[in-house]
Amino acid sequence: MSTSGEQAVKLTSLSQGAGCACKLPLAKLENMFSSLGANLEGASGEMLIGASEGDDAAVYRLDAERALILTTDFFTPIVDDAYDWGRIAATNALSDVYAMGGTPIIAVNLTAWPANDVPMEQLSDVLRGGADIAREASCFVGGGHTIDDPIPKYGMAVVGMAHPDRLFQIDRLTAGEDLVLTKAVGTGVIATAIKNGGARQEWIDAAVGSMTTLNADACAIAGGAGVRAATDVTGFGLLGHLHRMVRASGLSATIDAAAVPTLPGALEAVDRGYVPGGTKANTDHLSDVVGVADGVPSAVAVLLHDAQTSGGVLMAVPKEADTDAVVAQLRAKDLPAAVIGRVTEGTAGHVTVTP
Repeated sequence: MSTSGEQAVKLTSLSQGAGCACKLPLAKLENMFSSLGANLEGASGEMLIGASEGDDAAVYRLDAERALILTTDFFTPIVDDAYDWGRIAATNALSDVYAMGGTPIIAVNLTAWPANDVPMEQLSDVLRGGADIAREASCFVGGGHTIDDPIPKYGMAVVGMAHPDRLFQIDRLTAGEDLVLTKAVGTGVIATAIKNGGARQEWIDAAVGSMTTLNADACAIAGGAGVRAATDVTGFGLLGHLHRMVRASGLSATIDAAAVPTLPGALEAVDRGYVPGGTKANTDHLSDVVGVADGVPSAVAVLLHDAQTSGGVLMAVPKEADTDAVVAQLRAKDLPAAVIGRVTEGTAGHVTVTP
């Protein structure tokens, strides 16, 4: 951390008891949205994707060639280095634009900061981290909004652009498509280990490296392969996001647990009990729609439900495309991509996990 002057405050200690950095539990969100009913704006006219579709971002058609993508995301600290937290939060916020098949073009910062308790130099480091990631993405940052809050939070509201006929959506799966994941899972358990002082430095370095890797290359490669169904893996975990995709598409899926890449230290973190509340909530909520075979190691099953921050892209490769070539292109960009399963006919929303 580059903070100078006043002594740096351990940022993760300020979010203890505030919940994890992931989204609210899937069950509570689904119940809340269902209660809103007709008050939710869905696809209509030039509004291609709205709240009721449950996709990664809202999309509005400007004309035949351009669609505007709007999204936002922010959360409490999951690492103690302020600059890294800023980079992670910005990468995570930009991810929803890539997950829709778009390109981010402009963003504004969203910041809550305990100005009397934490040096402003640390906030400067957070914003500098966010700005550096946005610059890497060629996304302009035009200011933002800051409030005083006892628990620090940071993120961005982001506007992106895409072609309306080349959007990625969660309800476009087709039976027989291969499922490819572009990043390793385990950021939730590693972040919990960090908060509790149990993470080794090599775990932290690998997790930060993953969480600050933009999904831009994954988006470009997916678009080139003709992908139409994709999402990014965040707070609902790999199985939670896949469940939402197959449910929206009226299909099922199988996952090969052994094929799913995991971050260094993630399995050990689970074995040592560093499992966040969001991961446990995901497991409970999905118990009726996810079938885990007896041969799947319990720690691996936890990671498949693990609440992620700035995770990879989960994409369905069209049957006419060469899946091996897609994975090779992703790995050439230093992404630990793997074929992890397949879309199948069956009960809508059901996922089977095999050893």
